[in-house]
Amino acid sequence: MNKERLIDNFIEMIKIHSPSKKEKEFAEYMVKVLKELGAEIYLDNGFKNYGGNSPTVFAKIKGNVEGEGVTLAAHMDVIEPNLNVNPIIENGIIKTDGTTTLGGDDKGGVACIVEALRTIKENNISHEDIYVLLTPCEESGLQGAKNIDWTLVPEEIKPAKNMLVIDNAGRAGIIAHTAPSKYDFEITFKGRKAHAGIEPEKGINAVSIAAAAISRMNIGRIDLLTTSNIGVINSDSPTNVVPDNCFVKGEIRSHSEEKILEIIKNYEEACKEAVSQVGGEYEFKYVCDFPTLKPKDDLKFAKEFAEVYESLGISTELKVIGGGSDSNIFAKEGYNSIIIGVGMYNVHTVDEYLEIEELYKTTEAVIKYISK
Repeated sequence: MNKERLIDNFIEMIKIHSPSKKEKEFAEYMVKVLKELGAEIYLDNGFKNYGGNSPTVFAKIKGNVEGEGVTLAAHMDVIEPNLNVNPIIENGIIKTDGTTTLGGDDKGGVACIVEALRTIKENNISHEDIYVLLTPCEESGLQGAKNIDWTLVPEEIKPAKNMLVIDNAGRAGIIAHTAPSKYDFEITFKGRKAHAGIEPEKGINAVSIAAAAISRMNIGRIDLLTTSNIGVINSDSPTNVVPDNCFVKGEIRSHSEEKILEIIKNYEEACKEAVSQVGGEYEFKYVCDFPTLKPKDDLKFAKEFAEVYESLGISTELKVIGGGSDSNIFAKEGYNSIIIGVGMYNVHTVDEYLEIEELYKTTEAVIKYISK
């Protein structure tokens, strides 16, 4: 591994502005790099479904060893503000001047992939087929992964089922293998307008219906593997009018979709009781935003990669996490993902930084895992 090149490449990457839905320049940069490494490329144009401008990049580097191969995955978009990143290297970390995010999430993962591929090629290291999958718009609802048209992906370039998703916060050695499903719900409470100062008795306050319903809902930490949150309560009525409309939006996450559906049923019962108490009507809608991520091989893949970390003197931790990622979407297509980190911290903030040594460690582990 060329450590200096790895860092130089990371710096080059973060200077290419690629917020969600605007990753085209970075995707073109990555296609050029992957072609130089001898990869076969396929571009999925699912971005047309959500108003983006960048394809999902599929790549395959043919191996010289028989086997199922491995997939290296990351996402190309970053969290704003990220224009004109001014990287500072200091005391073993890379950070910004505090005016932008760094973009280590997830260009640290992309840089890791590129250096691993370059090292393997330069040293003529034997390997099975290597697949690369780079998605746009991960940070904005996993839209890139959700909108892949898998029926159009050529069979010979469809990724290997075992997938290393290099997109975890924290140090090298942490291996996330299980993540929850997330359902979004929306409730519209409907009351009746009236003048709030002259004849409020003639109205039915939609905000009051919402309050009565929410007061009956179990929200927050529901159990060890289940959470719920309401993030939006909105009524646009002026204060001198009894509001006839109130909109509520929230989410439920759990490692059991049965548990989520049970909670949704309880929330609907709470709405019915509120309407019975206050009057008015309600409309309840919900949708699965992403499914659960669970190992498909009794943690065999996760443990294999843990052994690689351990052989390099890196302590490991197999983790169940509470967030979602592209891995959840890929799981629906039969992919067996583990999520590993490259030392990125304080992600999604202008205090984001990346620990250089942790980036080295995971890149070394990826090279060693692929080497045969």
